[in-house]
Order: sequence, then structure tokens, then C-alpha cells
Amino acid sequence: MKQFILIIMGVTLLISCKNQKKTTDFDSYPTPINENLWHSYTKESTVFKLWSPNAKEIVLRLFKTGNSSEPFTAKPLKKEANGIWQLKVDGDLNGTYYTYQVKIDNLWLSETPGIYAKAVGVNGNRAMVLDLETTNPKEWNKDKGPQINYLNEAIIYELHIRDMTIHTKSGSSLPGSYLGLVEKSTKGPANVTTGIDHLKELGITHVHLLPTFDHYSIDETNLNTPQFNWGYDPQNYNVPEGSFSSDPFNAEVRIKEFKQMVKAFHDNCIGVILDVAYNHTGKTAKANFNQEVPEYYFRHWQDGSYADAAACGNETASERAMMQKFIIESMTYWTKEYHLDGFRIDLMGIHDIETMNKISEAVKKINPDALLYGEGWTAKDSPLPEEKRALKKHMQQLPQIAAFSDDIRDGIKGSVFNDESTGFVSGAKDTEESIKFGIVGAIQHPQLDYEKVNYSNAPWTLEPWQSINYASCHDNHTLFDKLKISKPEADTEELIGMDKLANAIVLTSQGTPFLHAGVEMLRTKNGEHNSYNLPDSINQIDWDWKVQHKAVFEYYKNLISLRKAHPAFKMNNATDVVNHLKFNTVEDGILSYSIKGNANDDNWKSILVIYNATNNVIYHDIKGTWQEAVSGDNFDLKGKRRLKNKIEVPPLSMYIAFQK
Repeated sequence: MKQFILIIMGVTLLISCKNQKKTTDFDSYPTPINENLWHSYTKESTVFKLWSPNAKEIVLRLFKTGNSSEPFTAKPLKKEANGIWQLKVDGDLNGTYYTYQVKIDNLWLSETPGIYAKAVGVNGNRAMVLDLETTNPKEWNKDKGPQINYLNEAIIYELHIRDMTIHTKSGSSLPGSYLGLVEKSTKGPANVTTGIDHLKELGITHVHLLPTFDHYSIDETNLNTPQFNWGYDPQNYNVPEGSFSSDPFNAEVRIKEFKQMVKAFHDNCIGVILDVAYNHTGKTAKANFNQEVPEYYFRHWQDGSYADAAACGNETASERAMMQKFIIESMTYWTKEYHLDGFRIDLMGIHDIETMNKISEAVKKINPDALLYGEGWTAKDSPLPEEKRALKKHMQQLPQIAAFSDDIRDGIKGSVFNDESTGFVSGAKDTEESIKFGIVGAIQHPQLDYEKVNYSNAPWTLEPWQSINYASCHDNHTLFDKLKISKPEADTEELIGMDKLANAIVLTSQGTPFLHAGVEMLRTKNGEHNSYNLPDSINQIDWDWKVQHKAVFEYYKNLISLRKAHPAFKMNNATDVVNHLKFNTVEDGILSYSIKGNANDDNWKSILVIYNATNNVIYHDIKGTWQEAVSGDNFDLKGKRRLKNKIEVPPLSMYIAFQK
């Protein structure tokens, strides 16, 4: 028996290696990029389609349930032109589950729901035919997200659905779920608002949901056992994750509840951004892509091995026609069917520039207000030539897309890859140019010495909003943990000052501000650097923090109000930033700049911003009469206090004054 298995494995490996090494053969495949490959449903019939140009046979199996049942029928698909296999099945199949199975040469591949599945049963193994109209909330046809003219008008808040409500003190009756996140009037300790009411109170404009498409890690049949994963292991790209729904066994439930969540956010003027990871799949050999057209959707090295720029076992080939088609259609499907307001593209540098530009064009045709941004790097090397990659340094070739600025992130707090590394707010020397670079949104500015910027020796944006400015995100340490680890000698008051100053810089810079959930209440993961699969005890939002750090929450809330009230902090083009924003004092631990001329139609004629990252009070000379807007924790946007000659700036704080 062992010998037989080895022989079979050897044949399979031989076939696999042959397909891997002859990657140029993929160029000979027909690529019907204009064909609709999604199944099409009516009450009279359903048409099933699958593209597999080298298949010998394809079988469609129909089931009554999404798991634990035998097929009630199996039918062969018929080969049509351009590698498309098709079958029309008469009758109303709404609620019927199905799988495909493809035969390549003499080998039957694993059953698959199909890469274009719109609904799946528990654990995503079977797709379902579904009348999607029946999943729409009331007045869905009138639903619309917030309107913005430029990306930097948004204030993005990155969260994981489970994190926000799973704590026992979240006050949610539906913890860890789509509907729990948007449950109204939930209260935590000392009657503080939680969930969506907390987000409204804070004032953010958009929520960024960590991957919420169907992923492998969570066993949806066993949700009574606590499980956690960020979700960067894609299984079915076009279907919401079932573990956040009230019933993952019934395919329509997750779809209904995801839409209800989106509508609730929209009803509260909050946009919804989905974190998407098209750059790799959660499994490689067993990926759905490989059960349809083996190896085609992935990149390989010359020796036939899988390329792995994602550091997850594989990377997809966005430059190939049918992969490009899939990504574009998947993202436009989410935009149209689920009314999404944008996407965060995981490891965007793995994708090619042409595909990313086609994505932005297609998504914005459906939703002109959509936000598109991504990580402008790869985790490892890729066979895709560097000049074709959608990297941070190539953002000027991606005019409708933004990228995360690791320049300002690490300039603010120190390298995320070195625990001891410090940044501007934690006392590091020679970090001011990196902060200035973030303040102007990574554009060309005459007062920047680009050779002193930490990671970029040249501007990489065309316009300031293309720079996603942030101090922390789900990756690496939380901001407070990073500060505590890198500055062990600092007391709590000093650490809080550093924390507030970090995001004061973010929220008064010209790029697009991005906040990590819980940062407004000093979120900690107990020093954990990578919490992707750690338990709720590490990842959950502890609502006691909001009570314990009320003053910090109020500070963040006031920062957001300041940014919303004053368009000078969100100029939409590089020319305006160069003309209106001038740097004044630049020395170790102290940075100040002025914005003049009623920038971006602000009602403040002149604005003076001072960042004091030292542990001492500093004095800043001024000419004329100014009004104080921000000093320490005090915010007064009416500026009742008048200033002349000299400003006193508290330690570890931001100060703002203005003239009408």
C-alpha cells in the first residue's frame, strides 16, 4: 500500500512540476477576459461556468446542505470556446449547494466551490446558488456611504470585528459578530459607550475591517470554542467570513448580516473599508485556484518552485490576464453588492502597477468616493520585475491609490523590527526630517532634506493624500507597548505624553490619517509583537481602558474634531502644501511649522503648530497677536486666550496657535 501511494504521489508531483516549470505554456491559454464566469441565477434556471482550458472533464455536484450530505445529482459540464466549461440547469435552484470537480489528464483534483462563488456553506467547502436580492436590508437601494472629495478627508480606524465586542464588558448581546459591532446603545464599565456608539463618539469617518472574506483558520463548525485569527489566509474571496455571523451553516445568513452591518455604519455616516489579500492564498496546492487551472494563478521561480513574496507559501500572478480579471471583478463585486467604501490592499507591492490602476478605475466607476490604499512593499523577493511592482516608490505611477508611510510611522516611534529603537516622540536624534516628510504627505517640498529621511531619499507621492500616515496598526506592537518597551525608564505620565504626541502628529499632517483600534485608550497586547492567532485575552478591546484613560480618549476625540473643523490640515494637492506650509524651528526633539493664507479655505488665516518631544517646557517666539487653540490637554478652537511675544509649550505635547 505504501509503495502504491508513493507511486501515485510521484505521478502527481511529476504533473505538478511539469506545469510549474513550463510557465511559458500559460501564455498559450485562451484568456476570455470579457466573458462572465460567475454563475447566473433566475427562478427558471441557473447557468454554471468554469474556466479550465486544460481540463479533460468537469463535474458539477448539487447538494441539499452545505456539509455532511451526499449529492442528489451530478452532471458533466460541456466544453465551450476559450477554455470555458458550462452547464444550464433548469428549475429554481435558490438555496442549492454545489461543487465542481476538475479532471486534468488522468487526475481528478479536489472538489471546489469555484473561485467565483458568491455564497458558501460552513467552512466554505460548498458554494450555494442564492437569490441575492433576498439578502438585502430594507431600503438597501437607498444606502450610500459618506461622500469625500479626497482621501485625506477620511479618518480611518482599523479594527478586527471580534476584538471590538468580545470582551465581557463590551455590553454587547452579540459579541464578536457583524451585528454586535453595530448594536446600538451598548455600554461598558462606568456607563461608557462601546461598539458603534464609541466610534461615533470618537468621530472617525471610516472603519477598516481586517480581512472579512471567508478564510481558512476558523473552524465554523465549532464556534463554541473560542478561536482567533486576523484572517490573512484567504479561502473564498467573494464571500463574507462565516464565524462572524449568527449561523455559518446557512449560506445566506453571513451575507444578510454583513449587509446589515454596512448599512448600520452608513446610517451613522461611517464608511466601510475591507482589508483584502489577493496577493496569496491561505493554502497552496489545495487552493481553489489550483483545483481549476493548476499553477496558472501563481508565480514560480525558474526551478518550478512557488514564489513567496507574501511569506505565506505562495504569491499570485496579478499580471496574468485571468488573475487580473478575477481581482478586478472580485473588488467591483464587493463594491457593488456590499456597498463598500474602499479597500486596503495587503502587500500591494506583490501586485503589478497595471493591475492596480485598472482596479482603481473599475472601483471608482461604481463608487467615486471609494478609498484605495495598500502596503507598498513585499515580504520577500518576487519574480515580478521590481519596476512593475506597485511599490511605495512607484506611487507616482498610481495616481488614484495611496500607500502606507513607514517613513513617518518609524520616524515617530522607532523601527517596528527593533524593540529598542526609538523615534521622535521617544527621544531619538535626527528624526525630524522623517517627521517633516510625513507632515507634507511625502511630496516634493523645498524645505525637505530627503537624504535624511529614514527610508525614502526622494518624494514618492504626487499629492499629499497618497501618504497613509500612521503610528501603529494591527501588525507589530501596539503604540503604547512599543513606547513602553523601547523606553523602559519612562514613567506612565511620560509614556502617555509620547502616545498622544504620536497621533497628534498623524492627525495634523497633510497625509491621510490612520488609527489602530484602541489606541485612543492606550491599547496593550501585553507586549506581544505578532498577535495574528493569539487568544482573545491578548487581542480584545478591554473597555475598562476607556474608563482608566478617559483623558487620553478625550484628547484623541478633540484631535479628530480639530482635523474635521480645519481643512488646512488636509490640503488636497502638492502645490497648495508647498505654497502654504513652511517649517520654522527644526532641532532635536522640537519641530514647528506654519500654515498661512487661509489654506484650503480655512477660516484660520495663519496656523502655528509646535511639536515638543522633549521632557522640558520650551519657549517659542512669535510676532504679532495669536490665539491659543491647543496647549497640552486643553483644546479651545475659539481661541479665547490671546498670545504675544512668546509661547510656552508644555513637555511632550503639541501646541497650536492661530490668527484669524
